[in-house]
Amino acid sequence: MTASVPATGEMAPTATAGAGAAEVDNPRSPLLAGFAGSMFMLIGSLGVGWLAPVSELRRMPLFIWMRAEAAGVALSIVLLAVGGMLLVRAWLRLGQRVRVWGPEASKATLMAVVAWGLPMMFSVPLFSRDVYAYIGQGRLMVEGFNPYENGISALSNYFQLGADKMWTEAPVPYGQLFLWIEQFVVWSTNIHPEASVMLFRVVALAGVALCIVYVPKLAELHGINPHRALWLTAANPLFLTNFIASVHNDALMIGLALAGLYYSATRRVVRGLVLVTLSIAVKPITIVFLPFIGLLWAGKDAGWLRRFIFWGLTAALSLGILVLMSLVNGFGFGWISGLSAPGSISIWYAPVGLIGMVVASLGDSFGLDGAAFADVVFDAGKLLAVGIVVWQIFRGDYERIMRRLTLALAAVVLLAPIIQSWYVVWLIPLFAVTGIRNDWQVKALYFVVSFFMIYAISDQLEVFPYLQTEDLGFALALARVAAAVTGLLFGLYLVFWDPRTRTLFRKSHEPVVERPII
Repeated sequence: MTASVPATGEMAPTATAGAGAAEVDNPRSPLLAGFAGSMFMLIGSLGVGWLAPVSELRRMPLFIWMRAEAAGVALSIVLLAVGGMLLVRAWLRLGQRVRVWGPEASKATLMAVVAWGLPMMFSVPLFSRDVYAYIGQGRLMVEGFNPYENGISALSNYFQLGADKMWTEAPVPYGQLFLWIEQFVVWSTNIHPEASVMLFRVVALAGVALCIVYVPKLAELHGINPHRALWLTAANPLFLTNFIASVHNDALMIGLALAGLYYSATRRVVRGLVLVTLSIAVKPITIVFLPFIGLLWAGKDAGWLRRFIFWGLTAALSLGILVLMSLVNGFGFGWISGLSAPGSISIWYAPVGLIGMVVASLGDSFGLDGAAFADVVFDAGKLLAVGIVVWQIFRGDYERIMRRLTLALAAVVLLAPIIQSWYVVWLIPLFAVTGIRNDWQVKALYFVVSFFMIYAISDQLEVFPYLQTEDLGFALALARVAAAVTGLLFGLYLVFWDPRTRTLFRKSHEPVVERPII
């Protein structure tokens, strides 16, 4: 069926351009290096990955040594940091081995996904303990509680589940589909933490598979090289670590959304809309996609009346599906109240968060309510994001609908007071399929991936408090600094000293192979 979204960029050279030469130089070296990096992360996770307090693994001698002894924790930190940055280097080097972005490049990318992702399937959860919140929320439903009205503190011995304390009273911000998944996982494993983590990883793997299938399809619709788009997305270390090692439900959310976009763009809008609605029923952020799907449904030459009619049809169909899902267990739309939780905190590397923190500090220094000033900044960021979303909905060419969607979602992410690394991963496939040029754009991606890997490596480590004693002298702060310094030094090596990768971060005179309209 003919695609409804014409090209927005130039195709990269095809296999015929490399006649007489291999499309990909022997990728074995970066594949093995990435596998080694993933194995290092697996071993490091035994010492500083997140375990539930009730986990039986805590009583195993190897885990005791790696988690309770300074030498074991130090080894775990070094392995985790070096392993994560080895993955970054392997991803960059794999891209450098490609001479022609043809089928062989996709084959190498898929081999990388398997080789680098497999060890992560068996790691202790890294960089986030949200998966233990999933378990707690599933247990709430198994025991008859409404997770939209009760935090996990409603459970007996809830602190043994391993979830972050922010979830003790917080309402669940997830949709009905993911609530069902949580309930099924906890019921089927009888709340066994490791078994539950593994089942949630299988769910995340389904999202990864959807991305692998639909990223190339969406790229082709836009005249973008599908093999390069797949490498930019699926072999990306941020993609693999956040979706597999960290077990985030965002994998299923974005996988369903990409599948829905593809069918919507190829005139199978009802199927696409159902898939995007299921994505919303995982995490509601993809509700941003609906107006753009309405535009696709209305067609290229639609006038304003037709557009509003199809926006109404899109909203009615999606809302109808969500209402039917909410009637199954009667939880309704309680996730709406849960959406406010992430916006109540800020972080220094988010532009809006940094401005808010500076304004708050200045206000406090003058004896004023700095927090109130910060809230004004945060609200201004949200209003600006809404304005950009509305602009992208109402203004722009039909040929650029998915690019407009991408920019709208990017505004929502980048103008929030906190930007998590998995938020960035929402954007990577969307930018990849609508075109990331091999100039400053792809270099910016390299820097972003490197930064967030370094930050993730040092951000969330489970280091026991009693390692802060004078005898061992290994405080949590010191552990994080050690991880950050190790990762940062490796990152600086990649940018400035590595003879292979440093050229990627410098100005290039190569022809630009992807030219989306920005």
